[in-house]
Amino acid sequence: MSELNANELNALVSLLDDTDAEVRNHVRDKIFSLGTDIIPFLEEKWETSFNPEIQKEIEILVHELQFTLLRTRLENWKQSEDRDLLTGLWLINTYQYPDLEFEKLNAEMHQIYFEVWTAFKNDLGPYDQIKIINSVLFNTLRFSANTKNFHSPANSMLSAVLDTKKGNPITLCAIYLLVAQKLGLPVYGVNLPNLFVLTYQSDDITFYINAFNKGLIFRRQDVVNYLEHLKIPPQDSFFEPTDSMQIILRSLRNLGHSFEKLGELEKVDEIKSLIDLLEA
Repeated sequence: MSELNANELNALVSLLDDTDAEVRNHVRDKIFSLGTDIIPFLEEKWETSFNPEIQKEIEILVHELQFTLLRTRLENWKQSEDRDLLTGLWLINTYQYPDLEFEKLNAEMHQIYFEVWTAFKNDLGPYDQIKIINSVLFNTLRFSANTKNFHSPANSMLSAVLDTKKGNPITLCAIYLLVAQKLGLPVYGVNLPNLFVLTYQSDDITFYINAFNKGLIFRRQDVVNYLEHLKIPPQDSFFEPTDSMQIILRSLRNLGHSFEKLGELEKVDEIKSLIDLLEA
């Protein structure tokens, strides 16, 4: 874990409430330099400590170490060739749940895919195939829009949405998208103002899907009408597929907005820094 032994690490932690600010800062810097491998040791010290000041310092240190790890992972995701959507959603999830394993999310998503796959029929037309996905996701599995707590940060956490079966437009669309693409369907995300939807686009047919409204199918003209209602001029990006980077960025913006509504401004700043990292 580090070049320090257990006694030296214990001594370091015990100095986190030193009355000398310079000593405290030196101790923080030293612990931080040891990297994320020291997190389990710090968590153990938090549990066994009876000093609230030291516990508070440990909490801050652990969060800073975990956030640094998230930034590193997000940078690696940004540089990866495929920018896997599920991996990106997992990384957002680790902001609130840093111990969440990717394998757990992946297994849960695979189970949802399996439920849809067993009901799916390859010989049906696009509309009927989408209706099967709708039936399984929104009737059998009972996924639905979280209209009562629309601005909750949990709506941007895929693990929470999988647990509660309630989410915002982008998380519900992401679940739908991951399942549909695994079935081999040409389904993609679409970035509309104030709403994230899906599109089925092949050489023969194009239509749109609103996962926030139980998979409602609609046409291009409905998108035009929606934009006219908002008094927003049409843009090509409002009708065409977006990529996983834009989905992750929008998810992060939603999360930042949720924290802003709660007045958690430190978290708002951290989410903004993640957005800046991806946009750089």
